[in-house]
Amino acid sequence: MFTRRSFVAFGGMAGLAACAKPPVAPIPPPAPVIPPLPAFYGAITDERFPIPAVREGVIKPELWRQEVANPWPNYERGTIIVDPDRAVLHFVESPETAMRYGVSVGAAGFEWKGTARLQFWRDWPRWNVPESMIARRPELEPYSVANGGMDAGPGNPMGARALYLFKDGVDTLYRIHGDASALELGKAVSSGCIRMLNQDVIDLNNRAIHGASVIVLPSMMPEGLSGLY
Repeated sequence: MFTRRSFVAFGGMAGLAACAKPPVAPIPPPAPVIPPLPAFYGAITDERFPIPAVREGVIKPELWRQEVANPWPNYERGTIIVDPDRAVLHFVESPETAMRYGVSVGAAGFEWKGTARLQFWRDWPRWNVPESMIARRPELEPYSVANGGMDAGPGNPMGARALYLFKDGVDTLYRIHGDASALELGKAVSSGCIRMLNQDVIDLNNRAIHGASVIVLPSMMPEGLSGLY
């Protein structure tokens, strides 16, 4: 039975409902502001081939080239240590300091880890596609070793420099090389090689010591995780 008392109670509840505020959607956090890149990431015009400036607003400062406190003080000068999970490469300068670079590393299934020797390096190298890669991508067969590889220059994925890694006198077929894009830096995208910005691989090449150890740490990331940053 709908009495006067129940009518009053119902009216009060309706009034409360009418005054209640609708749920407010959470305000998304502002996009991080990435500061302008250092000048050494500008265009390079005195190389064999021109190198464009690195794209602004993409690379976080922790992946910029910078001198840092050496996290590997027990290694000799010239040792190169690659941490695939942090997507950084350290070049040991002294027990106190190291030069740190952002890199992109091997995608799942193509990672390489261990200790190698820096056997030699090349400016603007040819790209000689390994047979294992041709088996996966037959369209690259024109650039095989037998066919002379791909000419240096724009479009060659080796970029401006390549450092060649050997183990027990045998070519590992893995390289530290240039031509990484700003968008891929900090990610696991390559077929095993360590990619760097052309500006950074030139700097690393200028510091490199023939015969130095190159250590690629094992990844602790869950299998299949490809984005590091």
